Amino acid sequence: MAEEKKGLVQEFMDFLMKYQVIGLAVAFIIGAAATKMVTACVADIIMPVIAVLIPGGDWRTSVLQLGPVKLLVGDFVGAIIDFVIIALVVFLIVKYMMRGDTSKKI
Repeated sequence: MAEEKKGLVQEFMDFLMKYQVIGLAVAFIIGAAATKMVTACVADIIMPVIAVLIPGGDWRTSVLQLGPVKLLVGDFVGAIIDFVIIALVVFLIVKYMMRGDTSKKI
């Protein structure tokens, strides 16, 4: 028996269902929105508190001059702090969401 030819639309719908592309798209959009929210929290709430605790005020503009080379050390350290805080927040969110999951993780 010959398999019926599927139309392009049906093949596309099968693709979407098989690979759960809609769920992936929704997760991507929610992830982008959550990233904006966490970034705003870090930039507007957490970093001003850290800036007060660190002497010298605007430490993000600190520069290390090595001859003609200007290294933006403050900006780099700020990016590292942002990353660590965002990673911690994401870890805590995932830990909270997975607390009821009883499946084994290998």
